[in-house]
Amino acid sequence: MGQVLSYTLLSEMPELGKLNRKEIAALVGVAPMNRENGSYKGKRRIRGGLHRIRTVMFMAMMSAIPCNRVFKRYYQRLKAAGKMPQVALIACMRKLIVILNTILKSEELWCVKNG
Repeated sequence: MGQVLSYTLLSEMPELGKLNRKEIAALVGVAPMNRENGSYKGKRRIRGGLHRIRTVMFMAMMSAIPCNRVFKRYYQRLKAAGKMPQVALIACMRKLIVILNTILKSEELWCVKNG
């Protein structure tokens, strides 16, 4: 996570660390929302949320996927499962915001176990 993302999250999102994972993902706008009405079954899409944060997170994830082994593995697994690259990227963004929210909520460092 770089300085731009850190400063953006700290300045634009005082709720970080105070909400649960579903609420924080919806606040950022990376949670999939159903488009269903009666018998109509639409695709799940992201919408709403804080556009500025979502844009900064998109750019951060574009550079994190090749470098960070956790997100690289997650992205490749989603693509291997048949997800489109954009969908896999948004899922990685959601994973990142949930991890950051959990870190701030529990006040612990994030460490990746080998394996």
